[in-house]
Amino acid sequence: MYYIYFSFIFILSGLMFLECKRRSLPKWWAAIVFAAPVTTPYFIFKFRKDNSLILCLIFVVCFFLVLAGEIFIYSKMKTKYKYVHLPPVTRQLIRYSEILKQTTQNLDNDLVELEEQSKVQSKVDKLKQTIVFIDELRQAMYDNQAAIKQMVEFVENHRDFFNQKDLQWVYEIKRFYNNRIVIAHFKSLENYLDNFETLLRFCYQNFDAITKAESTIHLKNYDEYYLRYRRAVDSHNRFNVKRIQFQNDFIRRYPEIKAYLPAKRQTEAFRLWE
Repeated sequence: MYYIYFSFIFILSGLMFLECKRRSLPKWWAAIVFAAPVTTPYFIFKFRKDNSLILCLIFVVCFFLVLAGEIFIYSKMKTKYKYVHLPPVTRQLIRYSEILKQTTQNLDNDLVELEEQSKVQSKVDKLKQTIVFIDELRQAMYDNQAAIKQMVEFVENHRDFFNQKDLQWVYEIKRFYNNRIVIAHFKSLENYLDNFETLLRFCYQNFDAITKAESTIHLKNYDEYYLRYRRAVDSHNRFNVKRIQFQNDFIRRYPEIKAYLPAKRQTEAFRLWE
């Protein structure tokens, strides 16, 4: 704190000292300015009759810039050392918790976006865009899985500490993500993305042959890819319903872990691509 402020008042009082020395004025004015910078306008009007208003305006602008800078630095330092008083294990837990919440939110947002982009129908210019987005969504899912694994392993490795601190909610996060229903849900989501991407790539590469019905082989392959896609959608929706029921029940029992679980928006069933 006060990195900018002290530099500012040192310079300000130094300038006041030089001005007092040059004009043969009391040098203790500089000490007053150092102790109370807000008195500077008074001394400016006292010894500078000309341009005093301009100098005061310059002082006011500089003073408020320094004040704004100090507030900004303080807020940054406060955020940085917010948990410095906590034990290292607790600080690490908070860090992993924030990563888990952020990656979960990112995945939820991407799934909402996928639902919008999946309405591409037969627009070839949108096919490539959706294929690229599926890769991005898959990475978001991997990041979320990595955050889950990191959190679960951390909790397991510090079991004694969390028992001593009575942090039972941490174990409930681990128990939720280790549940077979949740694991099956993530696997079904990955299977859905794989089949959707395969279908889109085939359509993108053979768009004219499919839309113009020029090749029975391409149409037959399209039907096969689309059938796999429909099965993947149906499978994911079934697992998602089970996950929703399990998650709702889990949140009723442990509401404090809601922020670490998939958002409500992710519970909607995927629509079939046409």
